[in-house]
Amino acid sequence: MKKIVTLILFSISLGMFSQIADIPENISPLLIGEKIPNISLRDVDGNEIKTNKIISKKTVLVFYRGGWCPYCNSQLADMQEIENQIIDLGYQVIAISPDAPSFLKQTEDKKELKYQLFSDSEGVFAQALGIAFKKEKSKLDKYSEGKNPGFLPVPTVYVINENKEIEFLYINPNYSKRLEGNVLLAVLKTL
Repeated sequence: MKKIVTLILFSISLGMFSQIADIPENISPLLIGEKIPNISLRDVDGNEIKTNKIISKKTVLVFYRGGWCPYCNSQLADMQEIENQIIDLGYQVIAISPDAPSFLKQTEDKKELKYQLFSDSEGVFAQALGIAFKKEKSKLDKYSEGKNPGFLPVPTVYVINENKEIEFLYINPNYSKRLEGNVLLAVLKTL
């Protein structure tokens, strides 16, 4: 009986982690006070790393659509400009997209980014966070090297404490609206 109950609970939890909204406005993100799940991602070299290892200290976690997105590239550059101030406040910057590791490397080199980029090309982490929505695969297939099941993340910034709990989040279904660096710095100074 115990095994059956465990199996049912496991199945329910898998269902919770596999949500992809039909449109960006219908996402259901994890909220302030909730914990970041432990999911596998890939670094720019293709190595698999669990989020518990990546987010081992206070973190500014940036979810972006991909290196092909001009709004995302502006946001990544903005984060690079304020990264030292973020570090001085005790945080690290981590950015995640559905791009495959090879495309992460291109973005990292092109933008001369110093913070780490990670791949969620299959969308498992974006789904677990509740920020994934359905999108036609045409462009996504190329940048995910065929692994994207047809999703994009709504661009999101999470501030996570050392216990992997969300302390702040900015999310906007309008992908052209991003959290400005000066606003993020003001938030970090108050946390």
